[in-house]
Amino acid sequence: MQCWSRRSVSLCSTVSLGRWQWTRHSCTKLFVGGLSYDTNETVLKDAFRQHGEIIEVKIICDHVSGKSQGYGFVQFTSESAASMALKEMNGQFLDGRHVRVCFAHKG
Repeated sequence: MQCWSRRSVSLCSTVSLGRWQWTRHSCTKLFVGGLSYDTNETVLKDAFRQHGEIIEVKIICDHVSGKSQGYGFVQFTSESAASMALKEMNGQFLDGRHVRVCFAHKG
């Protein structure tokens, strides 16, 4: 199964428990919402790197203005690292904001 991003922040709380349990074990990519508009990819990577090796960090920006849209993705090399990062980082402060972390899913 491949994991993909969803643009909807509400996905984190609306995915049924059964589906979440099924997909959470096969995904290494995390959605990170609630980011400060000033958070950049280096800051995001530094915050998550303590949980494992990271493949990619991406902050989603408006293609016209280039400004952050307040969310991004962190992809780990292992499912266990992604699971630990989700557990430890969800609800934590980053750049003065509480971030929401959940597994990224195909949308």
